[in-house]
Amino acid sequence: MTAKELQKRNEKSQHLRVVQVDDSMFYVESSEGKICYRVSFEDEKQVCTCGDYTRGIKSDSTFRCKHIVSVYNSIPNGEIQHGQLLERAKPKLNERFIIKIENKDFVQYAGLLDLGHQKGISQIEVDPIQLPTQDNGNFAICKATVISKTGDSFTDIGDANPQNCNSKVSRHLLRMASTRAIARALRSFTNIGMTCLEELSDLNDIAGNSSDVNRSRISKQSDKRPRSNPIPKAPEATAPTAASTEPNPGNGGNGTKSSKKPTEPIAPEPNPEQTKTQSPSVPTMSEAQKRAIYNLSRRRGISVEDLGKMAFESYGVELGALSSKDASSFIRNLQQAA
Repeated sequence: MTAKELQKRNEKSQHLRVVQVDDSMFYVESSEGKICYRVSFEDEKQVCTCGDYTRGIKSDSTFRCKHIVSVYNSIPNGEIQHGQLLERAKPKLNERFIIKIENKDFVQYAGLLDLGHQKGISQIEVDPIQLPTQDNGNFAICKATVISKTGDSFTDIGDANPQNCNSKVSRHLLRMASTRAIARALRSFTNIGMTCLEELSDLNDIAGNSSDVNRSRISKQSDKRPRSNPIPKAPEATAPTAASTEPNPGNGGNGTKSSKKPTEPIAPEPNPEQTKTQSPSVPTMSEAQKRAIYNLSRRRGISVEDLGKMAFESYGVELGALSSKDASSFIRNLQQAA
């Protein structure tokens, strides 16, 4: 029996109704719904009263007709009361593969693949359309085709480049493009409308403009926070010296010296916080560090607003104004967080 015939028999078995009589006997309705065939399980052998089974068992001792396959695809209920109609096992996406970020649901690649095998995947084909090179900006493109056991095929493409990938996978662009292409094809095959988590490059793809709103909100809150700026000291009054009251012989001994050195005001002490933020010599946070911070916050379930608050409370500046050294420290703190 060819693979195509097996797929056709499996497809037909999905629509047949099954009635269980006892632990070893079942009745399966025909495709036309006019008669029922008896399927019995004797030790490790399955027997059906249909003509297809009678013909097939002569040449193949492991032959299973569509009625036997239909029994295998059904779910026994446990208790049996004068025969009962068994429910069909339905493919279902496991909820543990659904991730909620910024009040949006995203599905993981592993969940799509699990649901695809439940629905019946025959094969998955991936063709590289463009290899990443320096001439094309390291831009990789792949086309994936998912073929079901019933012969249906679903095709889609995926791309990857250093700008839309995490820094940790930037060296594996072709594999990332392949994963994204398969994920998009599996979404069509399994009828899942949620975006696959592996298709995202950064948390900003999820948050969108809301991240700017959160940053502005954090900035306003930081402006209301009292700052301890040092108050400049007033110039101290100087007592007259003996030289200033000494008679001037050039003026007849009656006058005093008309010129004296003015007292210089004391300059205010510099604000350490202002020096930290205004110093042009301190290197700012790199794009790779920024992506790492957002990716870690996504895995720890930290919102963009809370992330900004943590940065301000720890380093006294907004998240975007972190120095390279403070960003490295912030990344280590996020990695050690539970």
